[in-house]
Amino acid sequence: MGKDYYKLLGISKGATEDEIKKAYRKMALKYHPDKNKSPGAEEKFKEIAEAYDVLSDPQKKEVFDKYGEEGLKGGMGGGGGGGGGNGGPSMGRAGNYTYSFHGDPHETFRMFFGNENPFQSFFGGGNHGGRPSAFQFQSGRGGDDMDMDDPFSGQQRHGTRRKHQDPAIVKDLQVSLEELLTGTTKKMKITRKVLNQDGRTTKTEDKILTVDIKPGWKAGTKITFPKEGDQTPHNVPADIVFVIRDKPHPVFVRDGNDIKYKARISLRDALCGTTIQVPTLTNRKIPLTLTEVVKPNTVKRIQGEGLPLSKNPSQRGDLVVEFNIVFPNSIPQASKDILKDCIPQS
Repeated sequence: MGKDYYKLLGISKGATEDEIKKAYRKMALKYHPDKNKSPGAEEKFKEIAEAYDVLSDPQKKEVFDKYGEEGLKGGMGGGGGGGGGNGGPSMGRAGNYTYSFHGDPHETFRMFFGNENPFQSFFGGGNHGGRPSAFQFQSGRGGDDMDMDDPFSGQQRHGTRRKHQDPAIVKDLQVSLEELLTGTTKKMKITRKVLNQDGRTTKTEDKILTVDIKPGWKAGTKITFPKEGDQTPHNVPADIVFVIRDKPHPVFVRDGNDIKYKARISLRDALCGTTIQVPTLTNRKIPLTLTEVVKPNTVKRIQGEGLPLSKNPSQRGDLVVEFNIVFPNSIPQASKDILKDCIPQS
């Protein structure tokens, strides 16, 4: 009586491709000889690998479904003799298809998991039977139902080479001065490739990354989301890095924790004095009275109306007022004479 590959994997004959993969995943993890030390586990592990090797291949599966194990392995021969298959004149077709298991269940295991270590959170390095082994069970951890879907291991089974992480994906994140005054939360949508359950193929998914921006963060501040880049069977996903950038403001210019505002005043006001209304980040207006002559390099400071200090948000920088003095294109001769008399020559 030949082997029943369906029974070995614990599935019915009508199982789908996904059901076959899930069954192999579960059984292979359960009977892996580096985890399961019970007598017969290694032989069971090999039988499971052979069953998956056959049932995951449509051509092998079709022959097995019709002729059984012996028919699949050429037991029918050219003359149609042998047992283990269904009788009848059509058995001669199996004689044209000869299958033999390659004999290395660890190779099947490696191919299924794409060179990756599904036990990384549960297993360490070690040797099995004098040969390099992918996994070694650590007692008291794991179990038949433990989640082994993490595809991101660094150590490959055959050898010491580690998978390299893809270069970081850097994205600028524009933040307004008003947002930096109070802090804010940004929801950033990314589109990336992720591995399917088989660990070999990928699909595209959207994901929302939440960036919590603290008051007073400086341009160049980096927020890193580890390993949120594209997933493949052969890489460690890239980190995604958002870099804070100051969004250009229509009124103010940032200078560290200070903000600068340039007030436009006439030459007359610059000479004779005036009161101007200075805007703020909170939409308030602060009156600023000018009593002295305002020169082109004059600077006034309004304390505590700038941006918070990132390390001490209770303190804020200043609002720095600079001046754009508007000169007239011309003045009447009478005005010139008055100015000559009133303004001392320097």
